[in-house]
Amino acid sequence: MGFVLFDGMTALDFIGFYEAVTWMGILKAKENVTWELGADKTEVTDDRGMTVKIHRVKPDLSEYDLIFIPGGLSTRRLRSDTEFISWIKTAAPVPYKVSVCTGSLLLGAAGFLEGRRATTNPSAYGLLAPYCAEVVKNRLVRDGDIFTGGGVSASLDLGLYVVESLTDAAFAKEVQAKMHYPYYTSP
Repeated sequence: MGFVLFDGMTALDFIGFYEAVTWMGILKAKENVTWELGADKTEVTDDRGMTVKIHRVKPDLSEYDLIFIPGGLSTRRLRSDTEFISWIKTAAPVPYKVSVCTGSLLLGAAGFLEGRRATTNPSAYGLLAPYCAEVVKNRLVRDGDIFTGGGVSASLDLGLYVVESLTDAAFAKEVQAKMHYPYYTSP
């Protein structure tokens, strides 16, 4: 899995999803589950000042089986950053593309949401509309190999939904119990 991080991201967008999906490796639900943090520089700072060290600077995203993009106010600017979006486009052959909150704006700017249904933070429905066939005002949306989540806290549910989709409902329930998170229900 490749986690695409950037300055100004919202940490909970990233951490909620990260917490859920990395259990697949910890509990050995699948063989050789690994993950890396990627960004356009060696460290990124979230929208509240937390700094995260990055494993790889601008890796070729096509190397991953799943990429994940969090949201944050800076996505509004990054969607017009041609160099950043060119990097995101290297994920074209990736089997699963996932975003939460306004991370979907970056998937959209890269062209991955054309003809698809997707969601985002409710404050950005209008910004998402030009990139997809339909903005769905749900917490979780899956359209084929694309998963999108709504607002910030949806990252926990989105992580569990992806876990369930890649394994099964019983394993997702096991991860949910490990996280002591009682709110997830399968869509």
